[in-house]
Order: sequence, then structure tokens, then C-alpha cells
Amino acid sequence: MTGAPLPVWRSLLFVPVTQRRFVDGAARRGADAIILDLEDSVAVSEKERARTLVPEAAEIVSRGGADVVVRINRPLRLAVRDIEAVVGPRVVALGLPKTDSAEHVRLIAEIVDEVEAERGVAPGSTRLIAMVETAAAFFRLAEIARAHPRLCALNLGAEDFATSAGIAPDAEALSMPKQMAVFAARAAGIMPLGFIGSIAEFHDLDGFRQTIRRSRRFGFIGASVIHPSQVPILNEEFRPSSDEVDHARRVVAAYDTALAEGVGAVTVDGKMYRRAGRRARPAAARTRRGDRRPRGQDGPCRRLIRSATWASLATGKDAAQGGSSCCHAGL
Repeated sequence: MTGAPLPVWRSLLFVPVTQRRFVDGAARRGADAIILDLEDSVAVSEKERARTLVPEAAEIVSRGGADVVVRINRPLRLAVRDIEAVVGPRVVALGLPKTDSAEHVRLIAEIVDEVEAERGVAPGSTRLIAMVETAAAFFRLAEIARAHPRLCALNLGAEDFATSAGIAPDAEALSMPKQMAVFAARAAGIMPLGFIGSIAEFHDLDGFRQTIRRSRRFGFIGASVIHPSQVPILNEEFRPSSDEVDHARRVVAAYDTALAEGVGAVTVDGKMYRRAGRRARPAAARTRRGDRRPRGQDGPCRRLIRSATWASLATGKDAAQGGSSCCHAGL
């Protein structure tokens, strides 16, 4: 499981699995991943039925090429039932809400190990996203991020964390804790997902765009949202501009020349770069083709995709069409 390639998720759209009209429309929204939700958006009385809907829903929402993530429930008894119902070839990852310790992540991973083995799924196929939501768990971010090789991403949930910490769920109050989540994810070699702000405010799209631009500067490389109209903004803002790509290519070319001449630093556009290729090379290549990223084997193009993610410059498909809201608060 170690060394498995990371996904490229600029945009993840929450879809309540019990709302068929949202499920049917999800594939047209242009999100890199669809999160089929079994947790907050599903009433307790509907939990059992919701699980049975996941296999068909996963088939439907993945028709446009999106990865399928399932957010399971936190009480362990419900989580075990969820895992047994949803693990399979269509589900790329499980979202673990209210993650409060590395031990919890490892316990879930052990259960997934057993289910994959029983169903003949390749070991390690099902990745995990740690969703930290409390002030107590905040102080274990680094431990959680390094808990298990199945982990591919870490998120600090704005609304629940702010409630737990007794702070406002706004950019000013969330900047420090969100930045710490980025550091924890980067140090562990996984993806920092989210943005510095509240997920509940989705009507002001201009303001949302500014939030995403600021969040990208803080190190985030993708985020989840609750409304389809936000997806194009994520796809646009979490990818490099043509100027950034051109600049990165020139830095790479200059660095390659410098290496051949035995020089360790280069100057491009009046700025000096040391070990320039480490960051610029990934951004120098357009990593998605035909507005849809390649899937399957880990070829050269896919490696470039992963590298571009680390540079916070994943490229991608054009803006998707907006649509109906799925009433749900998530990451």
C-alpha cells in the first residue's frame, strides 16, 4: 500500500445518496470526485436503506469519469456496516468524519483490509480521507495524517471545528488552524483539502472565488462543496494559469541547462531558483487531457498529475454547469 499514487481532486461534490435526483445529475457537474454521503445528510431512520443505494449510485455518478468517495458514519457500529456495504471496485475512497485519533484511522483501515480480501479487491485500493472536526483532535493532526498508508487526504471541517473550538467559522478565525492542517498533510505526504472559510455560504460565488484563491496560496490543492455552482470555481482556481505554466516550463528548461553545466541555481525573470526543478517541473506539463484525467495504470502522464498536485497546480476540465443544491454541510 505504501507509495500508492495520490488522486487529483480539485473539486469534490457532496451528494446525499438518498436523493435520487441529485445522484442522477452528479455526473454532469464536472467534479473530480463525488462524495456519496451516508452521514449528516441521511436521517437515522434512513441509514440502512442508504447503504443499499451506494452500489447503483456509484455506477451512476462515475459515468462522467469522476472518482467515487463515500462518507461513512462515525459511530463504529454504523461505520462497520457502511464499510461492508460499500467497499468495492467503484469506490475509490472512504471519508472518515469526526476522526479523533490515529488509532481510529488504523482500526477502520484494518476493517477495510478484511473486506477487500473477502471481495477480491486489490489490497490498498480503498483510500481514506481523515476529516478532523474537533478542538481535541486538532492537537493530533500530525499523528492522524501519518496514521496509515491508506490515507490520501486530510481535512479540517470548518463548521464543526469552529463550534467545538468556540470560534467563528470565518476566514480570520480559521486561518491558523487551517494552515496547521496543511502543514500536517504536507509533512505526511498526503493532500491538504479544504478552504479557509465556511462551507455553508454558497450563494456568493464571487466571494467564494476569492476565498479559493486565498486558500490556494495557503497550500490547499482541492476542496469539497455542497452546491454544483461552486464546482467550476474549484476547477478553475486549483489549476495553473497559462502564464504560470509558461513560466514553469522556462524554469525547467533553464534548470536542465544549469544541471548539464554543473550549476545548482538559475535565474529566470529576475528571480533566482535553487533546486528549481523540484517545484517547477510538475507545473510545466498540462496534466489533464480532453478535460478528463486519465485513470488506471500509473503511466508518465499520471505521475505528472500527482506532481502537479503537490505544486498546487493541478490542471483540468473546463467549468461545469451549475444546478440544484444538495442541502448538506460537509468538509
